[in-house]
Amino acid sequence: MSIEVITFDLDNTLWDVEPALLRAEDAQRDWLLKHRPGSIEHHDHASLWELKKSVFKRHPELAHHVSDFRRQTLIELQTAAGFSEAEAREGAEAAFAAFLAERQRVELYAEALEVLEHLAGRYRLGALTNGNADIYKTDAAEYFDFAFLAEDVGASKPAPDMFHAALELTGASPASVAHVGDNPEHDISGAKAVGFHTVWMNPLGSEWPGGEPADREIANLKELPAAVASLRAKTGPG
Repeated sequence: MSIEVITFDLDNTLWDVEPALLRAEDAQRDWLLKHRPGSIEHHDHASLWELKKSVFKRHPELAHHVSDFRRQTLIELQTAAGFSEAEAREGAEAAFAAFLAERQRVELYAEALEVLEHLAGRYRLGALTNGNADIYKTDAAEYFDFAFLAEDVGASKPAPDMFHAALELTGASPASVAHVGDNPEHDISGAKAVGFHTVWMNPLGSEWPGGEPADREIANLKELPAAVASLRAKTGPG
């Protein structure tokens, strides 16, 4: 059986997410400083991290809903500063919008578009992400047939839900899907558990942390077409 579908993690697989996240956090902070004085000035990275841990402990239902988790954190920042619940909810939406606008301004790896164009002519492509990046707001949008976020399905990788959603949408069998991602647990172990072939995106040359390794390992997306082609050969004639 040949490979028919390739699913991709997004952050640190198709782009380096750190620059976008730093800009997004700055945009959110700037909005709060301007519109909700007293809510953020006294917080540094460590104290914000403590607040986020507290929110997570009190709202475990948000574990797989990163956008709602951020909104709740923003609400609590504002109510702690004396703003009303209504003001805090309105502010959370506005501050989150400022965050998300920068979050979506990712810069794809230099080789990504050429590789995706090549693959899109041969396979169906999909995005599976635990984050809130939207592939359809990037320059790669035209090459993707579908996308699922953890908050769409209510579970984050390595849980099988997103992988199963891809199978249900495409009608493909697990053996005809290859998943590409940078996280050994979320992407490789998660995809393997449902029977997908796996390609580990490892640009930094990290050591495999243990457990069953990916079927293929690449350091650059330019290596991906050959890696997938070798999976085709391994799975038999298509």
